[in-house]
This record gives sequence, structure tokens and C-alpha cells, in this order.
Amino acid sequence: MTFMKISQEQLAKSRVLVVGDVMLDRYWFGAVERISPEAPVPVVRVTREEERNGGAANVAYNVITLGAQASLLTVVGEDEASHKLEALVAGTGIQTHFGRHADLKTTVKLRVIGRQQQLLRLDFENTPTTELLASQTATFIDLLPSHHAVLFSDYGKGGLAHVSDMIERARAAGKPILIDPKGSDYARYQNATVITPNRAELQQVIGPWQDEADLQARVHALRQRHHIEAILLTRSEEGMTLFDEQGQLSVNAQAREVFDVTGAGDTVIATLAAMVAAGLSLRAAMPLANRAGGIVVGKFGTATVSYLELLA
Repeated sequence: MTFMKISQEQLAKSRVLVVGDVMLDRYWFGAVERISPEAPVPVVRVTREEERNGGAANVAYNVITLGAQASLLTVVGEDEASHKLEALVAGTGIQTHFGRHADLKTTVKLRVIGRQQQLLRLDFENTPTTELLASQTATFIDLLPSHHAVLFSDYGKGGLAHVSDMIERARAAGKPILIDPKGSDYARYQNATVITPNRAELQQVIGPWQDEADLQARVHALRQRHHIEAILLTRSEEGMTLFDEQGQLSVNAQAREVFDVTGAGDTVIATLAAMVAAGLSLRAAMPLANRAGGIVVGKFGTATVSYLELLA
């Protein structure tokens, strides 16, 4: 497949504003040598711990790894996890804009890994109040003019309660708006440039489809209902399909060994946003986003792709 070339210089000048739910991804790696005498579960003797950017922080990190610039606007708790996460994020070169509140618990996903596979995941979280989130709107308005694209990373943790208002402001400013959605209410994403659901997420909204013609009819009806310019459906081993005003365009999955799909959606939308911010159309950016997703599933955990890997 031939890709629309974009230079590192063009990418380096593009700025993406990432807004959404962040989390700290913790990994405990260990050896599994026996079953517990207390219950029929493996005993994991933890030998190594690792912490990574999660959620919207991983999306912003993907933008940075590609060689573009990223700002991250989010709300976290006043806790140990938030300070760990902010230090991790700051170390990547992402411009951080963290709102903090003592009543909020920063989301932590703890994965226990044994024998090269995930044995257990523990989630620590609560939902922020809308008053706290409203305070971020002023910062959003300040940041908007200096960015070329806005990416909303919705993990359903409450961080995007005011997304409709932010979309309207970004739209008025003429910025492309990319959304990684959550839930079945796409009315809140009205007037977005592109939304990137996977199959399960889209099925939640439009129901199961019979065939490609039925899928196309349902997606275009959804687009028109909510004034969404395009919907990019990520289809795992089937690649991805872009539905827009011109019809639909599909690309096949990049054939490679799948090691771990964690964070692949983050990489896809981050690549799409970085390329659109650098001046590519959605149709030209999609094959690059698809290739980036294919590379990242060959890595373990929340991972990223570099410019050189992408164009190798």
C-alpha cells in the first residue's frame, strides 16, 4: 500500500489538544509456579513493577512519539497516583494541564502478569463532579487557538461531561474534532469531524447489522442525525472502514502477529489526529492510522509507534 508522505518537519509543527480521562497503568510481573492452597488461583511471585501512561495520557504520548506536539487537559485526584502520572507525562514532553480535586480518586488500572499473560486486572476509580469539570472549560478556551486539532478521549470516567460545549467551541474555531467514544449516546458528540468506534462500540449505538449494505445505511443515518462528518470503524482483523460524505473507504489489517490489543485504539486515533493536524485529509490519514494500529498490537501493554516505524 502506498502512503501519503508527511515529513517529520510537518509533523513537528502540528499541535494536538488531547482532552479526556487519564489513568495510571500499573503492571506487576511475576513468576507463576504453584496454585494457592487457599483457593484455586495461581500464586504470582511479583518480581518487577512498571507504570505507564494510560487513557488520554497514552493517547497524548502516542501523538508525541510520532513526532507531533501534544497538550493534555484532564482532571485528577490529589493523590499519589496523580503525582506519579503527572511525572510520567511530563517526562514525555507533553504539555500538561491537570485540574486537581481532593474528592476525586485518580483512575488506576493494575494488571497482574504471569507467564506472559494477564491474569487479573484491578480498577481503582470514582466519578468527578460536573462542577469540577466545568472549571476546565476556561483552560480549554485558552488552549484552543494554539492547536491544529482537538482529540477527545472518552473512557466513560466522567471527565468529558461537558464535551458538547467543548465541541461547539472547537467547531466555531474551525478545528478538526476527533473523538474516541464511549457509551450509546452519540448525540453528545454532535458536530464532530470524526468518531472512531470499534465494532462492539458501534453495535451498542446502531444495533447488529445484517451485511455491509445494512451497516452503511445505519452508519450514514447516524452521521446525518448527529451532523458528524465521518465515522471510522475499527474492525480488528478486518482492518478499518471510513464512512463519510463520499461514501465509504476500507483498508485491510496489517498482517502481523497479535501480541496485545491493549491501547491499540489510542494509537489509531492519535495517529489520525497527528496526521490531520499536519494537514492530511481523513482519507489520506486513515491508512497510516491503520498501519500504526497494526504495529502496536505486536507490542506488550499500552505502547506507542514512532515516525520511523510507521514509514519503515
